[in-house]
Amino acid sequence: MDLSIIIVSWNVKEKLKKNLEKLLQSKGNLKFEIFIVDNNSSDNSVEMIKKKFPQALLDESNYLTGQLKLIANQKNLGFAAANNQALCKAKGDFILLLNPDMEVMPDTLINMVNWMKENKQASIAGCNLIDQQDKTIQSIRRFPTIWDQLAIVLKLPHVFPKILRKYLRENFDYSKPSKVDSIRGGFFMVRNTRPVVHWCGTDRHWMSASKAMFRLDEQYFLWFEEVDFCKQVYQNKGEVWYTPVAKCVDYVGQSFKQVASIKTQKYFRDSMLKYFKKWHSIWQYCILRLAWPIGIFLAWIGGKAGFKRKAKT
Repeated sequence: MDLSIIIVSWNVKEKLKKNLEKLLQSKGNLKFEIFIVDNNSSDNSVEMIKKKFPQALLDESNYLTGQLKLIANQKNLGFAAANNQALCKAKGDFILLLNPDMEVMPDTLINMVNWMKENKQASIAGCNLIDQQDKTIQSIRRFPTIWDQLAIVLKLPHVFPKILRKYLRENFDYSKPSKVDSIRGGFFMVRNTRPVVHWCGTDRHWMSASKAMFRLDEQYFLWFEEVDFCKQVYQNKGEVWYTPVAKCVDYVGQSFKQVASIKTQKYFRDSMLKYFKKWHSIWQYCILRLAWPIGIFLAWIGGKAGFKRKAKT
């Protein structure tokens, strides 16, 4: 198996349908499997998959054989845990975590797999994410620091637009391949080999060979999972790369747009604090924890004032 694609979906039926159609139209001599992990959607996503993709028929174990495999959860497990359900069954030489609100080009998959084969230094890679007007979406980030995350918590970019310029890498050249800190989790390709997949878990230790597999840290319900894994890879001498060799349309955050602003703020807060508790000093964690009540209040005020919210940075 060349590639295992994992899509965690929640209430984005139409975007998911388009995503799957595009994947199945991919060019190239690739042998790939697709896992769809539905996090208890209420928009009949599971029924749509059964109807539109008859090769994806549920068996008694809630797991599919064939090219399309469906796992239908009875509750929303969050992004990390849902991905891990499929990761333990994935057989591909490479694994692609793909958001449901993405659309690959006919040559996206073959170009990315070939690039990964030719660039063995890359443990993780992301491609050129574009919007519907074919404009590049700025998706490369530096690893979070106390200062940029504090600015985000306190909504300072609304007052000082350039304050996150370094963190967001606004001068990054998306026309050239480059080693980076982290890439967006919407298109996240991992080399499924021992040096990458062994390292996981909240206690940051090497797993035994019999249990070795790529897993996301399940303490995160939403956000920071991919940053955490990139951090783990670098801790173990791996590399994360961006390459423009392939493109993918990103509709950006269609699932979380359905959730109330105050609730998304709480998800974001919890994940940020867990990340800093895991990777940074205790004083940085404490400062952010003390700042978050102010941030939640500012988010509530912004919601009442009708400010348009953006995808999390």
